Amino acid sequence: MKFKKFLLASLIGLAIANNQVFGVRAEKINWFFKPKGDNLQPEILGGDVIAKEHGALYLGPEGDKTVYLTFDAGYSNENVERTLDILQSQNVKGAFFILPGIIKNSKETVIRMAEEGHLVCNHSTSHCDMSKITNIEKFKEELSGVEEIYTRETGFTMEKYFRPPEGAFSKKTLEFCETLGYTPVFWSFAYADWDNSKQMNAEKAKEKVLSNVHDGMVILLHPTSKTNALILDSVITSLKEQGYTFGTLDELKNKSR
Repeated sequence: MKFKKFLLASLIGLAIANNQVFGVRAEKINWFFKPKGDNLQPEILGGDVIAKEHGALYLGPEGDKTVYLTFDAGYSNENVERTLDILQSQNVKGAFFILPGIIKNSKETVIRMAEEGHLVCNHSTSHCDMSKITNIEKFKEELSGVEEIYTRETGFTMEKYFRPPEGAFSKKTLEFCETLGYTPVFWSFAYADWDNSKQMNAEKAKEKVLSNVHDGMVILLHPTSKTNALILDSVITSLKEQGYTFGTLDELKNKSR
């Protein structure tokens, strides 16, 4: 009897660790990908297709050598400006997922993003764990709050793309996005670039990006990163030389229909 209880407890623990309890999804899901190298597309969420089923964007079609640059920008520094300079000189458009702080403290930078043709998108108002929000009105407030600040301060309307902070979400998160008309956006490549006090060596970071390139690659970068500002221009040049083009989330959305 004790063995049976132990076995049952072990099975339940294993199921919870994999975000499922006897076939019923646990609330919180943490986004992850498993690189394969050799220009192969990575495995996303261990093969789970829940995000795809709800219209999320995170990977383009196989056979399409297009890369999509996305940036999470909670604040601004000189590296954000350098990133915009590089994108402008390379004639590449990106998507910037922003928080209220960057709008309030660096309004001109955010205006520049929009005026230079980049998509300015929603990263929530308080950068909270969206998987914990089970009420659609509270969910709506998290998204509309930053939008209202953006419109009031810049005169622009924020794009209806939403990236949950830290990639934490639930089935309800995806359902709420569908109901409210937002497209969730995740990624198929990212690396530890967000901590300015722990920046990866530039050459190592560049090699990490280039060795993981794949068809339909959706890259998540933090534009505040000093390393990213150092390598972005050469990364874009290298990818172009390899035959890759750069697309927008609007284009990816059309390809994913």
